[in-house]
Amino acid sequence: MSAPPFALLYTREVEQVLEDLRAKQQYAAKLKKVRKALRLLEQVGPGHPGLHSHRYQSVPGPGGAALWESYVENKTPSAWRVWWIHGPRDDQLTIVTIGPHP
Repeated sequence: MSAPPFALLYTREVEQVLEDLRAKQQYAAKLKKVRKALRLLEQVGPGHPGLHSHRYQSVPGPGGAALWESYVENKTPSAWRVWWIHGPRDDQLTIVTIGPHP
């Protein structure tokens, strides 16, 4: 894997989540946090300490790829996360989904 910056690729599911957050003013604070987490993943990389990125063991990623989890929020009920995989190229991260931690 290469060093940052990374190009972020979004699944249709992620695009829908972002669209839903943008559509309602009540989600403005959540959208701001999501955008910050995505910006950190893109510009600094998953190693940024605030993201607390780690491999997500419970579920494999698409095609059996290693699925990773990064924090959008912490110490909050139903805190939101970003789940992503490396690739398809070394300088890319594919954002698989965004939402509350199960």
